[in-house]
Parts: sequence; C-alpha cells; structure tokens
Amino acid sequence: MNPADYESWYHTPRGHWVGETEYALAARLLKSRPGETLLDVGCGTGWFSRRAAADGLRVTGLDANADWLDYARAHSGPALNWVEGDARALPFADASFDHVLSIAALCFVDDARQAVAEAVRVARRNFAIGWLNRSSLLYLDKGRGGGSGAYRGARWHSAAEVRASCAGLPVRSLKLRSAIFLPSATRWARWLEQAVPAALPWGGMLMLHGEKV
Repeated sequence: MNPADYESWYHTPRGHWVGETEYALAARLLKSRPGETLLDVGCGTGWFSRRAAADGLRVTGLDANADWLDYARAHSGPALNWVEGDARALPFADASFDHVLSIAALCFVDDARQAVAEAVRVARRNFAIGWLNRSSLLYLDKGRGGGSGAYRGARWHSAAEVRASCAGLPVRSLKLRSAIFLPSATRWARWLEQAVPAALPWGGMLMLHGEKV
C-alpha cells in the first residue's frame, strides 16, 4: 500500500471514526497538555502526529520508511518534526519527550519488545502503545491468513502478551484498555463503542498505558 492510499482511508467514514476513536482513547490515558512534547513512533503518513499537534502538542513523528515521511512532510505544517529512524534504536536521549505514542505500528516491527523498551527509555512522563488484538472481531475480519489491506503482515497480540511487553522495564501503573469493538462504522458500532467499557479487552485495538518510573 502506498502512503496516499493509506492516508485516504482516514478520510473515509470508517477510517475517520477508527482514527478518532483510537486517538481519543490514547489522549485520555496520556492526559497531555498543550505545549508538552510527544513522540509518535511509527508515524507513517503522520495522521496521528497531526491529530496530536492539533491539540497543541509539540510533536515529532518517527518512521523507518523515507517515502512515507516525505508524504508526512508534504502534508503538514512546519511545526511538526519528522525523523527517519528505527523504533528498536530510537535516535534520542533518555527522557527526551513528555509522552510517547505508537498506534498499530509496533505490530509490524521485528523484536517489538525492544521497541517497547526504547519507547519507555525516551519517555519522560508516560506512554501509550496500541496493539492489534488477536481476541477481537477485527482479527476475525481482517487479521486471519496473514491479514488483508493495511493489516497485511501485522502481528496480532493477546492481552497477556501486551502486558508482558513491559516486563522488567522501569514503568508503573500499567493500564490496558481497548477500542473498536465492531469492525465497521455503522450506527450500531458507534453506539456500542460508547456503551461498552474500554476496560473490556475485546476491542480491535488494545491500548497499553504506563507511567515512567
């Protein structure tokens, strides 16, 4: 999939709903304030980076794909910073950012455990990492057999595996929440998203939040 096609999905009714729902969950967990810094690991075309910048955060987006970063630069203002780099070896000093965000990106990274360790290392306050949930209707619809569309090649995780990704790291107050309980953007799906507690671990997106020790 090329970056233009990927970005265009976020402008469809379903894509916009999914993106806003996932971002809202991360924002509630991070409790960030305007003027604070945020690193978006695996930013891709920069949709979540731009969304965070719209809330007044000073955002740096990092991705390993230069073509996708070029797209991000061409479709954002000068206030956002874009860096090419490996999630497993982030080119930043310890505690460089108030917050670290990564949504459905580490599912495509070999040695995701090392990428989590790096996210924790460069975080000053807290982090929110979104994982694709193997125990979800979204997995049954989009994840089986190697995945389809933007999910092709992704690794889907259980809640236990997500929690285990932080074992031995300097973090506290781990929380696991989920979103996108139905893989559609119907009125029923939107209603269910509001009615079902995010603490239930069956949404298509598992969001792990923790505070830096």
